[in-house]
Amino acid sequence: MVQDQLEGAAQQVVGKVQDAVGAITGDADVQAEGKMRQAFGNLQQSYEQTVDHVRVAVANQPIQGVGVLVAAAVGFVLGALWNRDR
Repeated sequence: MVQDQLEGAAQQVVGKVQDAVGAITGDADVQAEGKMRQAFGNLQQSYEQTVDHVRVAVANQPIQGVGVLVAAAVGFVLGALWNRDR
């Protein structure tokens, strides 16, 4: 849970560094890998945040939990698709 969010944040930081190094050195492969790591880190953080919010919502209101779960899944998929184009 928290560990996955921290790993996502670490991936983002490493990706930003790789992106910057690739830009400075003119190495497009390193820069592309950095951008990919940033996207993966963002996706990992978003996923874990969504899972945490769903857990809290289901624990607080179990009857509405199914609706929250569906809405969270749709939101996650839409967010992943939106971030994929960046």
